[in-house]
Amino acid sequence: MELIRGIHNLRPRHRRCVLTIGNFDGVHLGHAEVIKSLVAKGKSMNLPVTVMLFEPQPQEHFAGDRAPARISLLRDKLRRLQALGVQRVLCVSFNHRFAELSSEQFIEQLLVQKLGVKYLVVGDDFCFGKGRKGSFDTLMTAGRQHGFDVVPTASFKLASQRVSSTLIRQALQQGDLNLANQMLGYPYQITGRIAHGRKLGRTIGFPTANILMKRKVAPVNGVFAVEAIDPQGQRYPGVANVGVRPTVAGNRCQLEVHLFDYEGDLYGEHMQVLLIEHLRQERAFESLDALKNQIFKDAEQARRLLSVS
Repeated sequence: MELIRGIHNLRPRHRRCVLTIGNFDGVHLGHAEVIKSLVAKGKSMNLPVTVMLFEPQPQEHFAGDRAPARISLLRDKLRRLQALGVQRVLCVSFNHRFAELSSEQFIEQLLVQKLGVKYLVVGDDFCFGKGRKGSFDTLMTAGRQHGFDVVPTASFKLASQRVSSTLIRQALQQGDLNLANQMLGYPYQITGRIAHGRKLGRTIGFPTANILMKRKVAPVNGVFAVEAIDPQGQRYPGVANVGVRPTVAGNRCQLEVHLFDYEGDLYGEHMQVLLIEHLRQERAFESLDALKNQIFKDAEQARRLLSVS
């Protein structure tokens, strides 16, 4: 799969494609259905399957830290899109300049001139261009003018409920991993590079591998039974906390994972952490001893859930 970072990196060879546009946060079952149909269309038209997404996501550009928490980071999106058969991803830098493009400029300059789109799939509520003045109807009109088809995404439902990133985010915030995983189509996970922390865990007998969250707002909070996967595919059971660590006056959201019976060095490694079961919400304790006692109980509960002796 080819990643095109920024509109300025589009070349003449990138013209003519079948395209879908969106955030693809989580790349859930609904997204998978859209990509599946687009892949089939790409094969029938002998055109590359292209996805346009944005970094940062539009709400993050306009709302900053007040934007909804992300389900997945760009790296995770790309991995899942590639697995679904996407051939090209255009990652548009959503900055002030791009936000100022009119809907007409978005269509003429990007869709027509740069991408030469021949088939476009977007939600019927899709809005674009300065002031969100462009709509699905705008695209339909442009398609007739420039010779490309525009079709709406079909809603994918699970137990009569439309699958969406918003609902998945709500399920994660409520600790309902089972529902979130059903809508995602895979176990929810947090990925990132192991960084050095304050090493307080070692002082109380629970050393942790720490992953800093990219955003201040995380989609989950609390203590979880987890399974960590290293770059070699080795799996390790453990217990993890996602939050700001109020007992030790933390002020930045991070994931801290204690791997059971592990003695290696993971610093600098990129790790996937699958959240298996939500144990409790994060809370402040009156002392490190009280925190240590609770972590011991959390670890024992996680061992039972994960069938670790």
